[in-house]
Amino acid sequence: MSHITITTPVPPDNGAQWKRIFSLDNRFMPPLFITLILLVGNVSFGILESYQKTLLAIMTSIVAEMILGRIFLHKWPHLASAYITGISIGILLRSPFFWPYALCSLLAITSKYVLRVKGRHIWNPSNFGISAMVFLAAESVATLSIQWGNNLGAMLVIWLLGSIIIWRLRRFHICAVYVISFVALAFLRTWITGDPLLSEISPITGPEYQLFIFFMITDPKTTVRSKRGQCVVAFAVAAVEMLLRLDQSVYAPFYALFMVGPIALLIEMWLNSRRSSANTSGNLDKSIAYPLPHSG
Repeated sequence: MSHITITTPVPPDNGAQWKRIFSLDNRFMPPLFITLILLVGNVSFGILESYQKTLLAIMTSIVAEMILGRIFLHKWPHLASAYITGISIGILLRSPFFWPYALCSLLAITSKYVLRVKGRHIWNPSNFGISAMVFLAAESVATLSIQWGNNLGAMLVIWLLGSIIIWRLRRFHICAVYVISFVALAFLRTWITGDPLLSEISPITGPEYQLFIFFMITDPKTTVRSKRGQCVVAFAVAAVEMLLRLDQSVYAPFYALFMVGPIALLIEMWLNSRRSSANTSGNLDKSIAYPLPHSG
């Protein structure tokens, strides 16, 4: 006797559907956030040199990403990363000329495809481009400094939104370790130099540091994998930055990340290679000690 199976249709989960509609893909959160910073910062405080220069930096990054992605990876890359690189350069770089914005973006994106080790690029693109420009063309460029004058309201809004987004991306611990380290090392700098403590702490409230903290040191592609390693690297960046500050370096945070980031990635790759070799050797020893029975 056959049985007739009656299947009761499952009603659609309207709650889940609405949640999907209003839940933004994590890839789009940083681009939206940095665009908000640009609009609020420029409308309120005029932080940009000009919209045209920022647009040039963005378009150069995107076009370079598309061309180099097709050449080196044989595919069209996701453009969120290129957009963040371009808009970061457009906000952070200061120059009376147009060419530094295009050149900096081109250097940044090219570094992703040329300076690679075991398939990974080892420099944060915007950090690489800006560090190269301020080092090689210091007479023509500078970085964003005090254009919104350490305004407390703007800083609180950015910190609140940035913390929520970074928390959602599970990288808040990197920002927290860096900020705590920066403040703790400010006490050490004050003790060494005799300068007022507030003058040592105040740089971290500026717009340059907001972008540095939320978009450079947290870049998923150029940070080490383990959470503990990420915390160690964040502290190392703050420590090297302190040494550079003691040496009166104007661009201390950019140079510190430029030096520490790739070294940390290379150390991680070396450790992973050793672990992989050890595991392979261990498995080989076991197979020799306990040979598998032959089927014949």
